[in-house]
Amino acid sequence: MKHGRTTKSIRNIKYAIIGQATGIVINFINRMVFLHTLSIDYLGINGLFSNILSLLALADLGVGAAIVYSLYKPLAEKDNYKVKALMTLYKRIYVAIGTFIGILGIVITPFLKFLISDIPNIPNISLIFILFVINSATSYFLSYKRSLIIADQKRYITTFYRYTFFLGLNIIQIIFLFLTHNFIIYLLLQVINTLLENIFVSNKANKLYPFLKETGQARLDKNEKHVITRNIKAMMFHRIGGVVVSGTDNILISKLVGIKAVGIYSNYFLITNALNMVIGLIFQAITASIGNLTATENNNEKTIRIFGVLNFMGFWIYGFCSICLLLLFNPFIEIWLGEDFLFHMPIILVIVCNFFLTGMRKSVLSFRDAFGIYWNDRFKPLFESVINLVVSIFLGIHYGVIGIFIGTAISTLTTCFWVEPYVLYKYGFASPVREYFKKYFHYTFVLIFTGIISYWFSEQILFEGVAGFFIKMSICIIIPNLFFFLFFFRTVEFKHLWNVFSSMLLKKI
Repeated sequence: MKHGRTTKSIRNIKYAIIGQATGIVINFINRMVFLHTLSIDYLGINGLFSNILSLLALADLGVGAAIVYSLYKPLAEKDNYKVKALMTLYKRIYVAIGTFIGILGIVITPFLKFLISDIPNIPNISLIFILFVINSATSYFLSYKRSLIIADQKRYITTFYRYTFFLGLNIIQIIFLFLTHNFIIYLLLQVINTLLENIFVSNKANKLYPFLKETGQARLDKNEKHVITRNIKAMMFHRIGGVVVSGTDNILISKLVGIKAVGIYSNYFLITNALNMVIGLIFQAITASIGNLTATENNNEKTIRIFGVLNFMGFWIYGFCSICLLLLFNPFIEIWLGEDFLFHMPIILVIVCNFFLTGMRKSVLSFRDAFGIYWNDRFKPLFESVINLVVSIFLGIHYGVIGIFIGTAISTLTTCFWVEPYVLYKYGFASPVREYFKKYFHYTFVLIFTGIISYWFSEQILFEGVAGFFIKMSICIIIPNLFFFLFFFRTVEFKHLWNVFSSMLLKKI
């Protein structure tokens, strides 16, 4: 990447990590207060309704990703007319989506009882669900301008607003939970926060891009509309696959196992989701710069080299986090919430496997979004969704929670694992994909070997509680990073990353 792209990516990453780290801390405190003032049934309902709303978000159909891709080139060329035309289209679509989600959510409210096997004794469940719907629908109004800031490699601005409001929301929610023990007030505060954040981001976008407020309609020509429509159609399938796979676990657990199991899993999900958000923000921060690279340069060799570095970075981060989760999940939750909120180790192992499989897709998906390659594997998500639902339901009936998670892993391995890199290499890089899989299997072997060694050392620790947790955390920090360094310090990818980070450090000094 050019110096400007690298600098912008680093700034976006820095804001993302600081913001999410703060968010994680306040979120854990919020969860402790939540369980202290309410109950695990409320926690289960919170997780279940969040999943249902993620399914309603299918109405998005991937419009956001398609529009953001279309913005890279006009932003790089400073074509304000086309940018305004795209944003006008984006606004109309997102207002329609938000309205549709609101209406659909209200329509399905009477049928909630069919999604819960053991309905808890919680008053005003319908009102609670409607507040979830309103919050989701509200998030689409004015939020389209956020995508323009992100596409312009200025994600750090939206990150600042996101976590400033998130921090304020959690503090106020904690206060009101202690004062009222009322879940409805808790959700009302969330709706107000969503609306205010969108207003502030929208006003910031108007200041950064004053041409958005100029009178006069900007229109796209027929060919541009065709390209965007084609990408939206393709993203529709990707959106369906992603939502079905990630948004049905809690629904299946609720129906096949029970709402309390949803509450227990929500704590594990809170941790993995927090990690995914932190790491995902790193990749999202880089994606706009990759989009700028592909829009302004025609150097395939350089692009593949940058992809290799990003993929290696993804392995190191997700491999390290996977080992940490395997060793520290239960010790941490036991200290945090107590032993009544623990899953057995086989379930944790499958959760961690899914975490790693999902994480290793990040680099491929970042470059797919930058290239705008949505059409060529548009049917892949449909196969993924069907396999996930069929296998998860079958295994869930016979084996419970672990069967549902194994279904997710099988659907990923039989579709995303090989289709996404194949399409990227064929239509993005125009190169053979075998080098990618060679490195993938090499990385996986190193991870399994390192994980076994780390787990063995962890099992030798006789201390329990906080002391045992910190000793195991020390093992997680030292052993995986030491082994990764020994295996990879001679590689081109490691040397590239080392040069980038060392030059940054020297610059700061």
